[in-house]
Amino acid sequence: MSQVLVIAEHAGGKLNPSTAKTVKAATSLAGAEIVVAVFSTGGSPVAAQAAQLAGVARVMEITHESNEHQLAATLAPQVAEAGKSFTHLFAPSTTFGKDLMPRVAALLGAPQISDVMSIESDTRFKRPIYAGNAITTVEVAAGTQIVATIRTASFEAAAGGGSATVESVASTAALPAHSRFVSLAAASADRPDLQSASKVISGGRALASADAFKLIYGLADKLGAAVGASRAAVDAGYAPNDMQVGQTGKIIAPELYVAIGISGAIQHLTGIKDARTIVAINKDAEAPIFEVADIGIVGDLFTIVPELEKLIDASRK
Repeated sequence: MSQVLVIAEHAGGKLNPSTAKTVKAATSLAGAEIVVAVFSTGGSPVAAQAAQLAGVARVMEITHESNEHQLAATLAPQVAEAGKSFTHLFAPSTTFGKDLMPRVAALLGAPQISDVMSIESDTRFKRPIYAGNAITTVEVAAGTQIVATIRTASFEAAAGGGSATVESVASTAALPAHSRFVSLAAASADRPDLQSASKVISGGRALASADAFKLIYGLADKLGAAVGASRAAVDAGYAPNDMQVGQTGKIIAPELYVAIGISGAIQHLTGIKDARTIVAINKDAEAPIFEVADIGIVGDLFTIVPELEKLIDASRK
């Protein structure tokens, strides 16, 4: 029987939704025992949140004073120690998972499979390559321990209602001394998390300035949406790096994705192809974004966006 250790991503005492999607992916392994590992300094509410996910057999809260800031360099030895008896170690294919799991794979001497989008068996997986234009099937030898990151855009979140047991374990792993937490510069958390939001409004280079990008923030706030940006907008300095959507940014799968002033380069489309409904606003009727959009509006964004805001306000009166 497969034994899966899912590494929980969390911050501020809240379990990141990407963890529920990783648990859902793990349930694709028939008969697997799924254990969630929460790394904390002790007494975290996250362990109880993880215990409520359907399919989870138990939760291990692994405590160490270094876990306050979730550094990959200090988490990796603890994950390797906790996961040495498991057949599979999964983490979300987010910035957190991509930073952590290669280190874990190296410590365990195990192969890593990145961006898993489908699990066919305990040894056979599918993942996208060539900017999502092709899907490759990867198979490992039976009995091989597997480290993997899960493409959360490909899986629904595990339901709640679970009642797994929680056990607290003090970490005894030898931790490296070459890395230490200095400071954290984070964007405002007033809006939903980009990678887990159900609605995302993104702006592109056509906005022409950081000041004009405020149009995107305004519309997003009215809809309760997260804010994204194309690489061109980020490179031009209109939006910060953590808002970049696409092959070299964040891969997302919201219920609604609104692309404003984004032409639709293949690298951007790779990051949004799993969105349920795509709305595109662009004055260029030949823009590639319209080929994938469910709803397309051809026109000047500086006219259309304010009109949309007026319609939203009118509908709420």
